[in-house]
Amino acid sequence: MSILLGAVFHKQERLLSGYHSRAGATWVTARWSSPASASTLGSIMATYFDPKSWSPLRAVDLGKRLFEQSWLEQWIAVTTSWVDAGADLGAGTVTALMPDALMTVLSEGILSRFGGQEVSATLLGHDLHATLQVLKVRRRGAHFQTKTVLSRLRWDDHPIEAVTVIAHGVRLIPGVPTRVRAARLDLDGTVTTAALVGWINSQPLDWVLAVDASGLIRAKHRHRRLTALVDASVTDNRVTVELHRANWLGLRIPRRMIGAPALLLEQLPNQARIVHATRDGDLVRFRIELPEISGSFDLAQIRSAIVAGTTLIIF
Repeated sequence: MSILLGAVFHKQERLLSGYHSRAGATWVTARWSSPASASTLGSIMATYFDPKSWSPLRAVDLGKRLFEQSWLEQWIAVTTSWVDAGADLGAGTVTALMPDALMTVLSEGILSRFGGQEVSATLLGHDLHATLQVLKVRRRGAHFQTKTVLSRLRWDDHPIEAVTVIAHGVRLIPGVPTRVRAARLDLDGTVTTAALVGWINSQPLDWVLAVDASGLIRAKHRHRRLTALVDASVTDNRVTVELHRANWLGLRIPRRMIGAPALLLEQLPNQARIVHATRDGDLVRFRIELPEISGSFDLAQIRSAIVAGTTLIIF
């Protein structure tokens, strides 16, 4: 869902506070130091962006980050070449900042502007509005792995309480526009039962659903005057329905007379795989896997959105 709103992380002139190695990948944690001048910032970036000497990206705790106007002015100065119509892309900083350094520069803007605040994005034609809680990245061999935590999410007007997106095998591909690819996305999230029922009722089905006072799902057939009280779960794209009670014309139907075969969910959007989805009180907890996914973005548009605090676009 997020396709890589989370493709990014780190912050200007932050001192390393932790350096850990795990599972063949290096994590670095950063924290604020005193603001640097524009010239100092440029010097730091020039050193960090040396393609001959890679430095791991720094995972940032967004809860400790604050937005400062002085930082924004420095960041704008560093990224001016992105929107310079006369810039030579063959020799300019746009291609020089790929991929490690470009991700770092983008993080300077995205984390400082949107960390702990509402962020809006258009992702492959879908509208997203959410509070950005966590955004981390680590290098895994030749690629990156990102972690994004969003709360109070609305995905095309569908409310989701919270979701954590892990993007594996993330790559940035130089060009105009810049392309971003992920080998796989893992989404772990929660949605209220009422919100899920509302979305299901918007589909062309023979049943109308409602949340019962017990927390179970009350299903009413549109034509057969049949009602049922059920619970359901999904494992590996297979829906299992547990029947608690059924009535026809107000008469109780013995459970042994009604079968509830498992239903296989096929041809899900983007070849998604629902690893599991189970009800927990008034919430449904889910895990979804998406195969390789890709998109593109325009550096000038992303820069403008960061400066103005407007919508980020990945197409």
